[in-house]
Amino acid sequence: MTEEMTGLASEDNILAKRWRAGALTSGLAVVFVLSGCHHAAPPAAAPQALPVMVAPVSLSPVPTSDTYVATVKSRRSATMQPQVDGNLTRIFVTSGQMVKQGELLMQIDPLKQVATVEQQAGSQAQAQATYEFNKGEVERQKKLFEAGITSKQAYDTAVGNFEAAKGAYLASQAGTTTQKQQLAYYQIRAPFSGIVGDIPVHQGDYVTPSTILTTLDENSGLEAYIYIPTERSASVRIGLPVDILDTAGDVLAHTSISFLSPQVDNGIQGILAKAEIPPGSVRNEQVVNARVTWSSTPRPTVPVLAVSMVGGQPFVFVAVKGSGPFANGFVAHQVPVKLGDVDGNSYPVLAGLNPGDRVIESGLQMIGEGAPVMPLAGPPPAAGKS
Repeated sequence: MTEEMTGLASEDNILAKRWRAGALTSGLAVVFVLSGCHHAAPPAAAPQALPVMVAPVSLSPVPTSDTYVATVKSRRSATMQPQVDGNLTRIFVTSGQMVKQGELLMQIDPLKQVATVEQQAGSQAQAQATYEFNKGEVERQKKLFEAGITSKQAYDTAVGNFEAAKGAYLASQAGTTTQKQQLAYYQIRAPFSGIVGDIPVHQGDYVTPSTILTTLDENSGLEAYIYIPTERSASVRIGLPVDILDTAGDVLAHTSISFLSPQVDNGIQGILAKAEIPPGSVRNEQVVNARVTWSSTPRPTVPVLAVSMVGGQPFVFVAVKGSGPFANGFVAHQVPVKLGDVDGNSYPVLAGLNPGDRVIESGLQMIGEGAPVMPLAGPPPAAGKS
């Protein structure tokens, strides 16, 4: 019994010691916690200002314009058709070839016409011989009549025969000239210098005056045919600037309106305007866009890259004087704007900005409303470099 009581006492002493040790440890922890409450946390560092490139808003001429579909046409364009029937014996050119005025393009078999010319030449020679004989006979009869050897009737007969022979000779001479000109039609020549179009015929084909042999276009005299809506009739005038654009919107040529039709096209209710196009930029029958500039008004402009879209609304960031912790610097301020149609690399600003506002043009992905910024006059420094 005594041993059991002694063992229990020992266990109680152990538990008591453990409790006192735990209590001491907890007390020390509380002391440490309480003593730590007397020291304040270090202040957080202020955000670093981001270097950004800014540009002041200035007024620039912004054109008011409309764009229309136009067709390029050559002032000198010909559809080559033969004036005679026959088989094509030679084709001397290819599609797209540049030819000079008078250059031989095609040959139609001329043998039949050559024979006709030779026959006509023989008839002319015969008529000329008769004419020369009667001419001499008139001179002879005249001398005999004046000498009283022949009668007046004989002389008059000789004169009549001479006049008839002369008429026959002149007619034969004209016929020969006509047949030679007809022979020239068997050679198809370029009426002016230009570019040969498609050649739908082949060597050996039988052609007639209704057959299209090819086309010839002079690319040095091109015009854009633009139909201006009648509601613009009060604004359109000769001399208005016109930009010829391709399908991507790139400018092919700068020109101006050089002709206005005095009539309205009833079919499309438009006024035909023509604008001369410098050679080399477009081709005949090419469809282009023609941007007609009506006027130019000074407006603020911003670069395309400075504009961001949020929910379909365009915004720009401007650098404004900061306040509070940023009173000595600048912060980014997001401004909604109303923009016009893009012109090159800039947007005209219809509302939202004023001249002198400093638009942020770089680092837009890393800033937000109120973010501290460091405006720079030039491009921002590259990453990792001072």
